Amino acid sequence: MFTDSHCHLNFPELLADLPAIRDAMAKAQVTRALCISTTLEEFPAVHALANQFDNFWATVGVHPDNEGVTEPSLETLLRLGKLPRIVGIGETGLDYYRLGERTVDDMEWQRDRYRTHIRAARQLNLPLVIHTRSASEDTLAILREEGEDGTAGCAGGVFHCFTETAEVARAALDLGFYISFSGILTFKNAQHLRDVAAFVPLDRILIETDSPYLAPMPYRGKTNNPSYVPHVAAQLGLIKQRSTEDIADITSHNFDCLFKAILN
Repeated sequence: MFTDSHCHLNFPELLADLPAIRDAMAKAQVTRALCISTTLEEFPAVHALANQFDNFWATVGVHPDNEGVTEPSLETLLRLGKLPRIVGIGETGLDYYRLGERTVDDMEWQRDRYRTHIRAARQLNLPLVIHTRSASEDTLAILREEGEDGTAGCAGGVFHCFTETAEVARAALDLGFYISFSGILTFKNAQHLRDVAAFVPLDRILIETDSPYLAPMPYRGKTNNPSYVPHVAAQLGLIKQRSTEDIADITSHNFDCLFKAILN
């Protein structure tokens, strides 16, 4: 019924409790989850989850905020992206939120890494899982520079855990991307995001937990897990004036449309 399109079940706080989490998912009718890679070092553990459980899938990629880790080459991403149960490339993107003493110019390594992921996704015909924080202009510009314009032959993908403006959402949609909303949608101070969700067409929306982070209300501040994704669906239903069950069906269908490899 419900699909969690973005979670980190390999992280220690979730992996240690995985049997209980899977039981909770079953009770909440969360039937599928996509396990997201953030480093090449952790990729074997992420992939193992997808291989072990028939309702889990995985991506391969290196998060833009991770430094001091193995840098992904195009060849490596192409090789790992062809493994069974790998359905997407990422998470990738740009994150200028923690610049510290650095300038945006100093983040060329992030932009180079991002381009490598885009090129791998295009060659593999797999969608991108994009993270952007304080960097939306460059995130979109590089997609365009790499040929991601929504036409045939593009990788496409999803802007996950969306927190940007309606203008950024519109630009992402124009490039053929989906928009995924997390538990932030339920936060009392997130009316601006609910307004964005009202704007995004239903056939381009996904839901996620980004667990173990960003637990939705009424669990805010606690460790998040995929069994909580129905709370995101319920909030989206209120915004769209649809039942939670309708949102579950629509977003799961959208997940199938985007991550076509699951159906092959």
